[in-house]
Amino acid sequence: MAARVLVVDDSPTMRGLITAVLQSDPEVDVIGQAGDAMEAREAIKKLNPDVVTLDIEMPNMNGLEFLEKIMRLRPMPVIMVSTLTHRGTNATLAALEIGAFDCVSKPQPGDVRPFADLAEKVKAAARSQRRPVMAPQPVAPPPAVADYRVGRKVVAIGSSTGGVEALIAVLQKFPANCPPTVITQHMPSTFTKSFAERLNRLCAPVVQEATDGARLEIGKIYLAPGGERHLQVVNASAPCCRLLEREPVNGHRPSVDVLFDSVAELAGRNAVGVILTGMGRDGAAGLLKMRHAGARTLGQNEKTSVVYGMPRVAFELGAVEQQLPLNAIGEEILKMTARKEGTD
Repeated sequence: MAARVLVVDDSPTMRGLITAVLQSDPEVDVIGQAGDAMEAREAIKKLNPDVVTLDIEMPNMNGLEFLEKIMRLRPMPVIMVSTLTHRGTNATLAALEIGAFDCVSKPQPGDVRPFADLAEKVKAAARSQRRPVMAPQPVAPPPAVADYRVGRKVVAIGSSTGGVEALIAVLQKFPANCPPTVITQHMPSTFTKSFAERLNRLCAPVVQEATDGARLEIGKIYLAPGGERHLQVVNASAPCCRLLEREPVNGHRPSVDVLFDSVAELAGRNAVGVILTGMGRDGAAGLLKMRHAGARTLGQNEKTSVVYGMPRVAFELGAVEQQLPLNAIGEEILKMTARKEGTD
């Protein structure tokens, strides 16, 4: 059955473009359009769509305010459509925290294939089960990890669709002296810097966008910049980030597989690999390589994944040592990385 979509945007031109792109996929059916939140509310009541595409900036009530009402009153998969401005980026990140399924960027001049991945995201959204999500608040490290003593392990995390919520949930469990942690999250290039800044405000450790040559340090988390390069970890004697110019892997740049492969080679058994919610299979093969190298490995379970794609493939490959609900993953990482009594 085709995914039934309501397109919400105040621009008739943009509504027409989104509709044309989606209607070109035989597995997607645009059942209605709306120009503002009031029209969208009535259309949702009347048409009961599987998925809504929602413009961030609209008159009367902006997309963020309307999304909050949807998630509170009638949770359903919503894909945010955003401009690539700083304001649009911050609003989109807030939307993902509230519970939006995913985001896409409005086309820029010269784009050959506008909204190229929108239909695939809509179909994945239609298959998902959304839950109302409350935006996280800054928290202190839980008392249970107040006496955490970091060992010598490196943590590598991969995530995609649903990863904004998932990463916040995991990283808010980390104390200020967390193990060095590297993350690849599939996200447009304009979003990762703002997302790192947001994580830095919400979490006890220092969170920053990874830069080429940045030394891995205790208490720091490094987020792969989106778009142009892959993130690797290199140099066994003094581990650091390397940003690699290379073609996309598994359709992604940065790729989780590229990160996990490098951590397997660099750290072996002194690493923990974690694969979270996401579409596709990126990271599964790399996590298997990490496990074969002696690393501990974790995967998010199906019930708590927005999209049980990447974790499912990794689990079926035998790459996942333990499959856990999202709220247990942060604590398990700390158990796996804590310094044991009697060791250096």
